[in-house]
Amino acid sequence: MEVPTDETETFAVDKQTKKHTPLYHPNKSSKTKVSYHYNPEVANYHYGTLHPMKPFRLMLTDHLVSTYKLHEKMDLYTPRRATKDELLQFHSEDYIDFLQSVTPETVKRLSDQTLAKFNIGDDCPVFDGMFDYSSIYAGASLDASRKIIAGMSDIAINWSGGLHHAKKFEPSGFCYINDIVLCIINLLRIYPRVLYVDIDLHHGDGVQEAFYTTDRVMTVSFHKYDGEFFPGTGSGDEVGIGKGKNFSINVPLRDGVDDESYVALFKLIMQGVIPKFQPSIIVAQCGADSLGGDRLGRFNLSLKGHGSCLNFLKSFEIPMVVLGGGGYTPKNVSRLWCYETAVLTDTTLNGKIPNYGGTYQWFGDEGLHPELTGKIENKNTKRYLESVLQNSLEHLRYLDYAPSVQMYEIPPDL
Repeated sequence: MEVPTDETETFAVDKQTKKHTPLYHPNKSSKTKVSYHYNPEVANYHYGTLHPMKPFRLMLTDHLVSTYKLHEKMDLYTPRRATKDELLQFHSEDYIDFLQSVTPETVKRLSDQTLAKFNIGDDCPVFDGMFDYSSIYAGASLDASRKIIAGMSDIAINWSGGLHHAKKFEPSGFCYINDIVLCIINLLRIYPRVLYVDIDLHHGDGVQEAFYTTDRVMTVSFHKYDGEFFPGTGSGDEVGIGKGKNFSINVPLRDGVDDESYVALFKLIMQGVIPKFQPSIIVAQCGADSLGGDRLGRFNLSLKGHGSCLNFLKSFEIPMVVLGGGGYTPKNVSRLWCYETAVLTDTTLNGKIPNYGGTYQWFGDEGLHPELTGKIENKNTKRYLESVLQNSLEHLRYLDYAPSVQMYEIPPDL
């Protein structure tokens, strides 16, 4: 007979039992090497009082990971900041010089033309330490790529990364440096083919644009799309050009998609993509704004639904860099990324968040898995989802084989 250790309405444990209740249960004996890349300075920056992006969500995530003692399951690294030379591997020099020099004081003296050139506005404001913040999260993604390349990690996690909207010449959608593109460029020096998978609410436009003409990177993005929702791109007919034709797959979804539909669609598409493209490594962007109840969100996904997509990618046993992204309800962002850290380390967490270390006060009695689903009407009909699936799989028909490359070849115009 198994003795229960969770409290219920009819059962309560004493203090001694609570003291020895495990916070997690290993699912199996795993030899997968998982690394966790986090510089605590990244959580100290502030976009502005009314801005939806809150970097302190990263501190909250790290506290929750530590509270559950998941750090015992990983190699921990405090990465350095990305250097200017590293940022210039993708971004233009005049843009990086601008980020380095502009401040909240000097931006007031800039012309409207300059502000427009660098897309400075409500979405992408100038705030104290903006360049340092960007260098920190980009440095963590580069550090993750280096640990994979060196064979020190099979899975490398950087929840502060995943800022997929930034462009070569300008910021976009709360993103200043595109750490994902920098990470992939570094991986391409060693690996023939990189698969990029994006499950953020928003289309991964910055990454798609960067690799739109190459067959060495396949981008697959699952996102809300109606032609107007930010960033306005990501329709099913955006497939790449030149050598990159059919190496961009977009999965446009409507409001209210639920776990059952999303996960089934994700698995069917990835089951087609991975055997065809045969990636050497996967880079996964795990934006939390696709969860139900997100401040800017329009989907109905639960933590378990979102996490099952990541777990499915993990099941292919291909090296993987795992990054964060969007997410504007900080408590749920940290819940998700803690839960997905557990998924990646083959661990099952106690659903009741431990009441110590100051973390519990943020979450109260809702626990690790609050009810997030069913709040928005699901406008994704079965017929619509079938058409999206068929359109996505149609592009794979043209991929007769995984492209072979000479290892010195880096995609053009980067």
